[in-house]
Amino acid sequence: MSDGLRLLPWSTPEGKPCYLSTDGDHSRLSLLADEVEAAQVRSGEQVLAGARAVLADRAAGETAMRFALARASESLAEVLRVAVSRGTRSSRGG
Repeated sequence: MSDGLRLLPWSTPEGKPCYLSTDGDHSRLSLLADEVEAAQVRSGEQVLAGARAVLADRAAGETAMRFALARASESLAEVLRVAVSRGTRSSRGG
């Protein structure tokens, strides 16, 4: 990815990354991306709490464990995308 492109917190329908070319961080799309990233991080916190609860429940069955792991995997992928996007922007000073 070249300078001036921001990795967005969503993908194309084909699963490819989306980028935003902008000179500033105050465009409508950039602000929407900030809101989506914040929501993804909050969701990740909730999924983590739920996964910990399932892990602590000795009676939790395979279905509950698989569901918790699937949601945790999805959330981890989203939060890692946010981390990459923010890390790239901070290393450029933006």
